[in-house]
Amino acid sequence: MLQLDSGNVLLKPSHKRQLMSWLRRALRLGQKLGDLMISITMHRVGRHYEVHAKVRDKAGKFQCRSRRQEWRHALHEIARTLGSRLHDQRLGRATA
Repeated sequence: MLQLDSGNVLLKPSHKRQLMSWLRRALRLGQKLGDLMISITMHRVGRHYEVHAKVRDKAGKFQCRSRRQEWRHALHEIARTLGSRLHDQRLGRATA
């Protein structure tokens, strides 16, 4: 399950679809692990966008954060990090 809290950032439906396409790999890996819950929160802080992701699944839980000047870059970095960390969990490796 994916929960998106955009905070004080206005996202159009096309932006949400783009985010879902970026998260497709992470969601597929999480589905294989089982009991996946991803919570993403976005906030604009000054000129930057700060994105936090909290992930919980059967293999464990972790958090990641990104702060960039554009929301697209921050969300894209989070999506890549989530895919990488879930892949490591799927392989059974401990990541720091």
